[in-house]
Amino acid sequence: MLLPRIGTAVAAVPLVLYLIHLGGFPFLAFTALLSALACREYALILRIGGRGVQPWVTTAGGALIALAVGLSGPVSTKAPAPGVGLNHLAVTALVLAALLREVLRREHSLDRAALSVLGPLFIGWPLGHLVLLRELPVHGEVFCLLLFAGVWMTDIAAWAAGTALGRRKMAPVLSPKKSWEGAAAGLAAAILTLWLGRWLFLRETLGPGLALALGLLVGTLGQASDATESLVKRASGVKDSSGLLPGHGGVFDRMDSFFLLAPAFYYAIVLLGGNS
Repeated sequence: MLLPRIGTAVAAVPLVLYLIHLGGFPFLAFTALLSALACREYALILRIGGRGVQPWVTTAGGALIALAVGLSGPVSTKAPAPGVGLNHLAVTALVLAALLREVLRREHSLDRAALSVLGPLFIGWPLGHLVLLRELPVHGEVFCLLLFAGVWMTDIAAWAAGTALGRRKMAPVLSPKKSWEGAAAGLAAAILTLWLGRWLFLRETLGPGLALALGLLVGTLGQASDATESLVKRASGVKDSSGLLPGHGGVFDRMDSFFLLAPAFYYAIVLLGGNS
């Protein structure tokens, strides 16, 4: 299991880093694709668990929401972003599509419509914030790289410490392999990664207090976000969302840490002065 995991990382990490470096349309398109794939896996998981969902509405909605957020422009405390109306349009279109699809079916289900809307909002909305983060006018590329590096190092440290030292289980029903020892190691790795990133690249921009806060955010909210994804899978009796990424499961598995974390990380930087 370890060799496929390493092989996938060796192939995927340089691609992700390159796309972050490019920014602009390539990174926007990549983020929308990730959102669509993750939403498709989300829909398949629910169907395996016997839950009604609209796969095409969910998949297309995930891409649409991610694109709308990514194109909406940076948050401003002085004036609304010029493209913020795209968010309203995308959410409206998603809700209308899900409800109209149920109206046109022979058997109607409000639950099916609700789950079809939840997926794109749970997945596409936060992933769109990765584009907003990358397109920040000051050090956007570095901040985006630090977020990905923090998540990756958290995962590696939590897995290694949990495997070697894990005794006390965090949530046996949701994530049987996750332990408090692993979570503590992941938190320490996140703080160290953000602190080192500040020291190497952002000493003139990112204060030590905000760097510490961002590290705590990555180490706590990233791991909590992982648990929310596990909630969906366990409710359907599924271990991995797919076999698309050998050793890692699917895109829904691989991007789970960003679902709660990406918006929080972005707004922390924008609203607390990390981009000034």
